[in-house]
Amino acid sequence: MARKKADPEIEAAKKIAAQRKAVVGTELPPLKAGDSVPAEPLSVSAKEPKHHKLAYEKRKALYGYGFISLWMVGTLLFFIIPLFKSLYYSFNEVTVNPGSLDTSWVGLDKYSKVLFSDPNYTEYLGDTLLETLWKTPLVLIFSLFIAVILNQKFKGRALSRAIFFLPVIIATGPVYKIINGDMGTTGNTGADQFSTMFSTDMVGSLLEFLGIYGLSDNMSTIISTVTDNIFGIVWSSGIQILLFLAALQNIPPSAKEAAQMEGATAWEYFWKITFPYVSPFILANLIFTVIDSFTSPTNSVMKRIIDMKNSWAFGEASAMAWIYFLIVLAAIALITAIVNKFIYYEVD
Repeated sequence: MARKKADPEIEAAKKIAAQRKAVVGTELPPLKAGDSVPAEPLSVSAKEPKHHKLAYEKRKALYGYGFISLWMVGTLLFFIIPLFKSLYYSFNEVTVNPGSLDTSWVGLDKYSKVLFSDPNYTEYLGDTLLETLWKTPLVLIFSLFIAVILNQKFKGRALSRAIFFLPVIIATGPVYKIINGDMGTTGNTGADQFSTMFSTDMVGSLLEFLGIYGLSDNMSTIISTVTDNIFGIVWSSGIQILLFLAALQNIPPSAKEAAQMEGATAWEYFWKITFPYVSPFILANLIFTVIDSFTSPTNSVMKRIIDMKNSWAFGEASAMAWIYFLIVLAAIALITAIVNKFIYYEVD
């Protein structure tokens, strides 16, 4: 039986319908006898007009850039540009003239002069490093100890937390100098009696009262240095206490319940539960304390840099600052590399 040959017009109409379905999303009704076939397929222009709007994610990104734009401008004007200017000055002899600063390239002469000719800079560097070395562990131990106490439930807990955080709010240079008895630079020459209330000169008498005699000169010096700086340690611990409190409050209750069911003592609970959970914050507080100690305006290196700047020796001051910056950077990298091996990170 002979197969009926397909009508070319019908086949062309089917192709056009398929094209329209792909473009518009609807199918043409089947052609009937006498219907005319469209000459051309429906073009894409027959679709609904597009609305040119930003995607939601792009709008959120633009909002974010808008919020940080002022910070970016401030960082550029007051940090990045002065940073590179100080680096440039450290390689130049800077001459201050009325209305301008003239520079002449001297290479590494300023660095050589600072390290080998300045009678005080290297000595101040050693003193600052030594002070940071013994002060940082004491600040961390004290902060963790106080945070554990303040995390307990007792009356007046909110007031106690506010008292330990208060130095962060009022920790200005003049206040700190008055409390430590440095009256010469603050103009408060009649406030000597106020600073004596923070003195700890009775440690020697206390050791004798406890029957501790015959300590070596080095040990006596260490004890005196630590006790004389007790207030400075407390004064520098506000942020660290706050971070440790946040870490302690993130310990899940299930961990404490499991430790109680196992019959763990308070000492075992601290070393098996508390300490691992707060160990990431130990690293954060360690880095913060080191930077805070190195950048304190009361340490001798910062004073030396500021004195050189005030005497218009911009080249020497810049060289001192960059040497100090590299030492701080190396210290932080070394501390992070060593301590990070002992940090416990909880993963899901």
